[in-house]
Amino acid sequence: MSKKIIRFGVIGCGLMGKEFASAAARWCHLTHVDFEPKIVAVCDANAAATQWFQDNIASVEAAYTDYKELLANPSVDAIYCAVPHNLHAQIYIDIIEAGKHLLGEKPFGIDQAANRLISEAIIKHPNVIVRCSSEFPFYPGAQQIFQWVQDNKFGTIIEVEAGFWHSSDLDPTKVINWKRRIATNGEYGCMGDLGMHVLHLPMRYGWKPKSVRALLSKIVPERPDGKGNMVPCETWDNAILACDVELEDQQFPMILSTKRIAPGNANTWFIRITGTEFSAEFTTKNPKQVASLPYTPGGNQAWHVEDAPYKSAYGTITGGIFEFGFSDSILQMWAAFCDELAHGSDTQQPFYCATPEEAAGSHKVFTAALESNRTGQTIPINWRD
Repeated sequence: MSKKIIRFGVIGCGLMGKEFASAAARWCHLTHVDFEPKIVAVCDANAAATQWFQDNIASVEAAYTDYKELLANPSVDAIYCAVPHNLHAQIYIDIIEAGKHLLGEKPFGIDQAANRLISEAIIKHPNVIVRCSSEFPFYPGAQQIFQWVQDNKFGTIIEVEAGFWHSSDLDPTKVINWKRRIATNGEYGCMGDLGMHVLHLPMRYGWKPKSVRALLSKIVPERPDGKGNMVPCETWDNAILACDVELEDQQFPMILSTKRIAPGNANTWFIRITGTEFSAEFTTKNPKQVASLPYTPGGNQAWHVEDAPYKSAYGTITGGIFEFGFSDSILQMWAAFCDELAHGSDTQQPFYCATPEEAAGSHKVFTAALESNRTGQTIPINWRD
């Protein structure tokens, strides 16, 4: 099978840039796809960060410290950009205006004003495909729940809970990084860092909160700066958002939580939906299992837990009896993005990456959450503008 080669540049050569490179190197893991990414150029303000790519990725032809030089490279078709949130607006806009397709990291701007500037650039360049990184909904268990929602199995929804929890910042001796500073991470704190992962599926379902009441926590007030000093932690550690979702035919509460300090949770993403006819839950803590509770009036109420086979959005060489993991979800997300680049809306399967519109929706929720925390009130969200 001949494959369409999509030539990528990477801007930001840290952890997630390396994850993309690893996914591209594993492309033979996928079956029956007629497209393939090839990383040909990399850029990082720290020249040493690009060396790993030059040492390990044979396809890399050029390395830069100035991203504008990368954007001027005519052989680059698309960009993966993973930089601190304060750099999103300028760099994303420059990528879009250069005519390069973009998969960018969340939250698509340090705040709502920055996100609007990115959205305006996208509108002005409709031929550029722009998507937001969010890999967890590509787990087979999450895909199963997505299909159950599409099939209207739940009846009247009783409530929804979705979250993404870390324990990485529980250690108070951990040296401060850019995610702990408002200037680089933004006032959203953990919401901007983790929240698009949580909102990806609710936004895709059309579950847009009518209002939000937020409880935001600063748990570790200061951290070492690596130079012998203690400095303030400026951003929120944890956030719990109580939302009110109102659809044409029903209304239900939705709890969204993003936590960087959740003891015992290394990297836990979950969604739980309860309904009058069906309930379901999936968590990456048990990646091979999905729980469901079918109900008929007068019948038993019992949760059923069964293995979710390795049945991914895009076919792979892995047998269904094996366990799906984080690197697999990254590969599936990249397959979905490259599928759009190769085929437009005529993709091999229907579940596409998080959209700029969904990212903009997350900014509405986070901005309202900040206001709720400041005022102690429930804040309405306007989805009409």
